Amino acid sequence: MTMDKIKCECGHVNPEGTVLCEACGKPIAEDEATSSKLANMRYDGSARRSQVYQSSIIDKTWAFFSSVKVGIWLIVLTLISSAFGTIFPQKMYIPADAVSRDPAIFYEDRYGILGKIYYQLGFYDLYNSWWYITLIALIGISLVICSLDRVVPLYKALKKQKPKRHEMFLRKQRLFSETELVSQKDLETLTSKLKKQNYKIRKEDGHISAEKGRFSRWGPYINHIGLIIILLASILRLTPLMYKDESVSVRDGERVVIPGTDYNYYIENKKFILETYGEEDGEKFKGALEKGGEVAKNFQTNAVVYKAKGEVVTGEEPELEKYKEGEIRMNQPLKFDGYALYQRNYQLNEFKDMTFKLHLKDDPDEKVIDQFKIDLTSPEKEYKLKDGYTVKLSQYYPDYFLDEEGKNGPEPRSRTAYPKFPAFVFSVTSPDMKEPELSFASIGQNVDATGKNKYKLGIVDFTTRNVTGLTVRKDYTLPFYIIGAAIFMIGVIQGMYWQHRRVWLHPKDGKLLIAAHTNKNWFSLQKDIEKAIGDFPIKQPIDQQELDRDKESGE
Repeated sequence: MTMDKIKCECGHVNPEGTVLCEACGKPIAEDEATSSKLANMRYDGSARRSQVYQSSIIDKTWAFFSSVKVGIWLIVLTLISSAFGTIFPQKMYIPADAVSRDPAIFYEDRYGILGKIYYQLGFYDLYNSWWYITLIALIGISLVICSLDRVVPLYKALKKQKPKRHEMFLRKQRLFSETELVSQKDLETLTSKLKKQNYKIRKEDGHISAEKGRFSRWGPYINHIGLIIILLASILRLTPLMYKDESVSVRDGERVVIPGTDYNYYIENKKFILETYGEEDGEKFKGALEKGGEVAKNFQTNAVVYKAKGEVVTGEEPELEKYKEGEIRMNQPLKFDGYALYQRNYQLNEFKDMTFKLHLKDDPDEKVIDQFKIDLTSPEKEYKLKDGYTVKLSQYYPDYFLDEEGKNGPEPRSRTAYPKFPAFVFSVTSPDMKEPELSFASIGQNVDATGKNKYKLGIVDFTTRNVTGLTVRKDYTLPFYIIGAAIFMIGVIQGMYWQHRRVWLHPKDGKLLIAAHTNKNWFSLQKDIEKAIGDFPIKQPIDQQELDRDKESGE
């Protein structure tokens, strides 16, 4: 690919596609030179690659991504997609107490047909999906190409501009005036006044340019850099090396592996503490307390983190050493080695185990044949009792309820996987029985489905314990977000509170041409020039754009 050059009468060689000469500002395009319209000062008339080359696939790709419209559409599509991801909880936020944490089961069970559609369309893990990541990557590509396509030629044009500008360039500026030339001393005084207003003065053959605030032109591109860093952080957040977000439930006195730590760390729940507001706390929670409810003041987990010694071997119990101990409260995590343990939720008085007795149904004294204990976290399938009796656990519902909308009528089901309201279907056999007896048992219930059972099971005792829910998080992407956001805000402030202002003083044939341009806030620029002119007999530059509007409206 070769780039045709265009040589201006001032001697400067411009790239193909340049609208205004980078050095003197003379309109290069024929229509620009003959038109009565104001000069196209967007990017100072510099040539943009996307508008010059359209032949090869690389050129067309560059032109496509350099379009602001394309970038906006990519952002809109990403925002719409993100909104769909908030309709139902994402896969990583499926509650720990759900009936099943398998997305294929959870969404249909919890949200019905809409949940099933949500799962089948892949929205349940939207932010990790290949097409969503592709959208984020395309926005990043668009930002990079948009910025390079504009900032590079703009930088070159601003760097190469001369104080001596072509007369046609000056006459096509929005602010322009032509007046009698004042004395050289007065011209120097005028220049001095502009300098006092922090304008940078440059001179060439008696021609003067005054400029300030050029750095504000880079504000939008600083914004882009900040956004690109934020997008990179979003992509890095999808890698386990940079970001992990897991959940774990730990019962009182229990020690479990911390998920996401490759079995290197374990946590022990020494004690869960719940503090609630009472009458002594005043009127703030009076309504809730009167209704019999509780309002949590503080719930915390007194925890100990253990670290495995040496290399962890799969299948073997590692040797642990106490690593860190502390209290975990809401928004007050326990931090260790880049990880943070956050208090998420809790469950009070979860059933731990239940003891049942077996006796004859018609025995008024309910003489116990034998007892057995069921561990509700990991119940056994069969319990051998004395004298040849056997109890098999046919069905177990940790959090029992009767689903009235079952496919075949009311069906027993479990709301969650945790023993909040356990129910059981037992099969009882004895040495004198040919067929086992089935019975249903739960707290306060013992149902004989046939009405012919010889034996009966009843609850003798149970124990409970508290459960704390924790979030395990490792986030190395947060510094990138902070840096990106800081850079973005610098760009916003840079472009919002400063303006790039230029004034050209062009003496010619006993006349003084004054032209000025700014990227915004034209009124303030006019005030700068008015302050510099002061009492000099120099005509204040008029706003030619406003003048053209008045002519078009007939005023």
